[in-house]
Amino acid sequence: MATGFSDGSEPDGGIRGQRVLDLLDRAIEVQGSLVLKNIARARRRNPEATPAEVIRSLERMYVSALTGTGAAVGGSAAAPGVGTAVALALSAGEALSSLELSALFALSIAEVHGVSIDEVERRRTIVMGILLGGSGSGTISKVAERTGQHWGRQVVAKVPVETLRRVNGVLGKNFVTKYGTKQGIVVLGRVAPFGIGAVIGGGANAALAALAVRAGRRAFGPPPVSWPAGDSRAS
Repeated sequence: MATGFSDGSEPDGGIRGQRVLDLLDRAIEVQGSLVLKNIARARRRNPEATPAEVIRSLERMYVSALTGTGAAVGGSAAAPGVGTAVALALSAGEALSSLELSALFALSIAEVHGVSIDEVERRRTIVMGILLGGSGSGTISKVAERTGQHWGRQVVAKVPVETLRRVNGVLGKNFVTKYGTKQGIVVLGRVAPFGIGAVIGGGANAALAALAVRAGRRAFGPPPVSWPAGDSRAS
């Protein structure tokens, strides 16, 4: 899948970086169609829930799912009799699962805040900006030449797509560097002796989830007080 990203690295690094970005685009494509179902799932737990309560539910669901995925893969990869090649393959598969969960979370939060995102460039900005945390928001504001709080509203919803392409080019480099490094450390940790791998895998994913939750709150600010009239996201 062509992404339009470029990480400016050496050829081998560029190939590896492109693979990371391809995984990201795949995650965004797959999960983008599931956003409304994800919100509806959270609302079914409490049909009277406010947007703020639904966001808290989405945050808990995301943290639990991502932590559980990392711990399960870490434990399986480090189990007796599992070779290093199999362990690395399991961790590579989990990388896509982590990105899919993160993409679904980020896009769901945007939707609850009333920021509906149809264009792929805007989805990329939302997902990478949230996963990169503070460095992501700083990059977005600098490249887009916009200041102020809550970049999810001020930048992603309003700036031209051409500007977002420039933003995403810079975010893509940072994403490859940070995500690739993080995954490299986590993958090696999952090949550790049985039990340790589960702790490292679950702990790393829990930290990633906590970062994304904080970044999502900063990106959009306070949630709406109520749902729009005629809202259909509970179905």
